[in-house]
Amino acid sequence: MNSGSDPAGQWFAACPRGIEGLLSAELLTLGAGSTRETVAGVYFEGPRAMGYRACLWSRLANRILRPVITVDAADGDQMYAQLKAFDWSTLFTRRQSFAIDFSGESRSIRNTQYGAQRCKDAIVDWFVDHAGERPDVERRSPDIRLNVRLSKGRAVVSVDYSGGSLHQRGYRQKAGAAPLKENLAAAILLRADWPGMAARGGGLIDPMCGSATLLVEGAMMSADIAPGLGRRRVGFERLGDFNEPQWQAILADARGRAERGRASQLPEIRGYDADPRVVSRAQENIAAAGLEKTVRVSCKPLAELKKPTHRPMPRGLLVCNPPYGERLGEKRSLMFLYRQLGEVMAREFPDWDAAIFTSDLELGKATGLRSHKRYRLFNGALEAQLLLFHMQGNTLSEAKPAAGDPGAAQAGGELSDGARMFANRIRKNRKRLASWVRREHIECYRLYDADMPEYAVAVDLYGEWAHVAEYQAPKGVDPDAAERRMNEVRMALPEALGISPERIVYKQRQRQRGTTQYEKQDSRQDFFSVSEGSARLLVNLHDYLDTGLFLDHRPLRLRIAEQARGKDFLNLFCYTGAATIHAALGGARSTTSVDMSNTYLEWLRKNLAHNGLGESQHQRVRANCMQWLSEHNGEYDLILLDPPSFSNSKSMDSSFDVQRDHSQLLRSAMARLREGGVLYFSNNRRGFKLDPALEEEFACEDITAKTLDPDFQRNRRIHCCWQITGR
Repeated sequence: MNSGSDPAGQWFAACPRGIEGLLSAELLTLGAGSTRETVAGVYFEGPRAMGYRACLWSRLANRILRPVITVDAADGDQMYAQLKAFDWSTLFTRRQSFAIDFSGESRSIRNTQYGAQRCKDAIVDWFVDHAGERPDVERRSPDIRLNVRLSKGRAVVSVDYSGGSLHQRGYRQKAGAAPLKENLAAAILLRADWPGMAARGGGLIDPMCGSATLLVEGAMMSADIAPGLGRRRVGFERLGDFNEPQWQAILADARGRAERGRASQLPEIRGYDADPRVVSRAQENIAAAGLEKTVRVSCKPLAELKKPTHRPMPRGLLVCNPPYGERLGEKRSLMFLYRQLGEVMAREFPDWDAAIFTSDLELGKATGLRSHKRYRLFNGALEAQLLLFHMQGNTLSEAKPAAGDPGAAQAGGELSDGARMFANRIRKNRKRLASWVRREHIECYRLYDADMPEYAVAVDLYGEWAHVAEYQAPKGVDPDAAERRMNEVRMALPEALGISPERIVYKQRQRQRGTTQYEKQDSRQDFFSVSEGSARLLVNLHDYLDTGLFLDHRPLRLRIAEQARGKDFLNLFCYTGAATIHAALGGARSTTSVDMSNTYLEWLRKNLAHNGLGESQHQRVRANCMQWLSEHNGEYDLILLDPPSFSNSKSMDSSFDVQRDHSQLLRSAMARLREGGVLYFSNNRRGFKLDPALEEEFACEDITAKTLDPDFQRNRRIHCCWQITGR
């Protein structure tokens, strides 16, 4: 090949929109004479060696193009004629294949396929006229790739020195569902000043690392590894003016720098993901990049993330590209995942910096943290935002439902004798339960349950909120008297509980038939988080009769959490999946949650996201549990069966009555229980009796008393519960 001279010339580096300024600075660092930014690219000047270095070292460019000819293109014929007049043998021979990438349009050239065809015809016809033979056109892997850009009646033809998009470094063996391109990952790290952080001894952590693109790019920066070293070929190697000695010298220098970089003391670089399959893909990519000694990834849900302690890391960068599409579901679920991310950042990395890349600013704000800088970037055609955070002094905002409840009474005025009596009972109950609440770290509990028959309400505390359910009065009760007593409850509670009236929600509980408890009461979507054991559970005090958390089942859920490690857990009639969350956080190998309600399965999805749990190990199934059990043949080590007392849902062929139908249901569930496994059967039917025949077939232990905490021991008929195993 011709060694030739190396004159300065004009070049164009294409890049994703939003990073033109970064690319311009990078090209100047690589030796460009001057630069000029435009949309999605940078013009720069330099000799041929500058083009070689840009292809090898640019972490940000998609392609490096060398313009060779500009022609008039008022229509296809004019463009053809002027291109056919160019001497194409200066670039390649008739024995080489070529391809054309065409972009742009005009009044007469309205689609890229037609434009590319006319350019191809001109080049092929030139070779036929001057060499007597036509070169091959090869779309997939041509020897020479030409880029034609049509704009304002002019067509600029450039040689693609890259030979393919430079974001493809060669190390990514497999990608996840929503892969981040390598050059965009590099831009995120540069905007977050990862090179500066690494120089100061900081570490790099990605808590939801996916295929590890951010981690590998960060490691390559720290180790001074040229991003193009792993590419099999570049486009300029088959050009007629290719200077091989010059290219080999540039390559040798890059290989030497990479070798020295890998041997140096590199920063701590860690990644985590809740999905073991994703972690496995990330490890393959890291190994392909030759960075397995530098970048470490492991399987860990976001909720369990802690700053590594084996090596001091007083400072560093937490960088993350959380899901903002279909990976963990719709936006409302993701709000809780982002909140969990913000809490992990504040708790574990209070002196670090952080960078979050998201397409939705509302999701970014859901972290509850203040970003000090924001950059607009594009992930393909999708506009996204990079949010930067200084964590030092960055206080987590309070996550709570919107204030204001039109059903809440206003405090004020003298309490009547009845209201004072009710307030005294509330204070007495709270004092009686106080030591238990403190000792067991109870945040949500029942404070009052119609202790005085004339005040027929249930009062439940959810952190700083109270939920009051008024039982429907019997027909013989004077409606005026019932209303007067309810007003006394409303007057007494703010003073007795020490909370504002706006934080007390009132509902009337009627005898439930069918799906009454699932019917919407409001549409506020005011979810907020409460703690129970190691779980964080979302409750909604306004929109439904029930809140999303059955408080009487607390001991059973905690028992499941203790027994779940390494087991496959099945949650039948799962409701909002609180027991599923406990099992997952307790180390369950897998969970399967079955319910007929889309509303509550979506609520479970929110709870999973809120606890930083991925969905790959935690399956949600919308189905009639009776039918599903008859058709499903999986086996489980731990099963929770908590059916409603009665249901006549439209999704069922016939009604369900737990007293009548529990024998068949239990036998079907026990058929799915592995040898040595445990099934917990619970229901809230007053006066329920377990079929004696079941006690002959299985080992059935009544554990009702063991599953009632102090807040429900005054009303032991709230539920009944059995532990059932095979004989």
